[in-house]
Amino acid sequence: MPNIDHFFDLQQSTLICHGTWTLEHLAIIEQQLSSIPAQQIQIIDGQNLDSLDTASAWLLYSLQSQAQFEQFKPEHLALIQLVKNTPTDLNTSTSKPSFLETLGRQTISQLQQFLAFISFIGEAFIHFLYFLFKPQQFRWNALFSNIYDAGVTALPIVGLMAFLMGVVLAYQGGTQLQIYGANIFIVDLVGITLLRELAPLLTAVIVAGRSGSAYTAQIGTMRLTQELDALQTIGITPMSLLVLPKIIALMIALPLLSTFADVMSILGSIVIAKASLGVTATDFLTRFPEVIGVNHYLVGLGKAPVFAAIIALVGCFRGFQVTGSADSVGQQTTFSVVQAIFLVIVADAIFSVLFNWVGV
Repeated sequence: MPNIDHFFDLQQSTLICHGTWTLEHLAIIEQQLSSIPAQQIQIIDGQNLDSLDTASAWLLYSLQSQAQFEQFKPEHLALIQLVKNTPTDLNTSTSKPSFLETLGRQTISQLQQFLAFISFIGEAFIHFLYFLFKPQQFRWNALFSNIYDAGVTALPIVGLMAFLMGVVLAYQGGTQLQIYGANIFIVDLVGITLLRELAPLLTAVIVAGRSGSAYTAQIGTMRLTQELDALQTIGITPMSLLVLPKIIALMIALPLLSTFADVMSILGSIVIAKASLGVTATDFLTRFPEVIGVNHYLVGLGKAPVFAAIIALVGCFRGFQVTGSADSVGQQTTFSVVQAIFLVIVADAIFSVLFNWVGV
């Protein structure tokens, strides 16, 4: 009677297997076989095998691939034959896709992302209409909290950026105007450029990098920790609690930030006009309303809510695209900032063409 801890006997050049050859005993079997030179085994006898699984069949074949298998049960022999017919040198390398294949895959991926984004916008609009008719169910605390986070706390960085922007524009433009003795026209240059274009655009860029990325990171982290699923379990839709208050709050905060940026940039221009161009603050402010119409301010102010909606929608949408791990949060946050800034610039270009077309 063979020892239960011994799974084979070696008689001359024949390996007689017995017992249970399964994954549970594989380590012991492999250790016992390692003491026998492979060339010593010519025949493997399996008539006394009680059971055999794929792992042990593979071990038999891989260690003694030159031996003959005799007196195995049909099912055991079929399993060994299956192992023998399995290719051992699989070519796992994949050929590099062609340019057209890569282009096609990227195009399909971008189209799917675009359609998902359009669907997200539609869902947000439906929720907006719902709360428009039932304002008592709107999350007002979330709205005011987001206005504070996106607006009030952004005042220092926006103010500093706008002031320096006014300084740079007045200095660079004033240097050229000074050559022709047209120092006073610095008011026209900075007034139209800042109020109409630069102040709202650069404010939107700062908010996209600051608040848009925060929206993506917050929602993405909540998705990873399954907080979004918990909200839905208790009957709160993430769209009503997280997305809609952020969109409306940013559409309120960004025009106010843009107006603040207008004031700070004009203040920076006044400082340089007085210091380098000899244009006093009184002369600057006296000429400003004479040459800068209110339409320039309204054009810049009208762009701000659109920029805000783009930033909030992209930031929230990218947050819901987070999957898998924390790496995905960083990746989607990067996508959020880049896409929001790109779409804001595209929207600004469209506005410029439309306003020029209608003569505003």
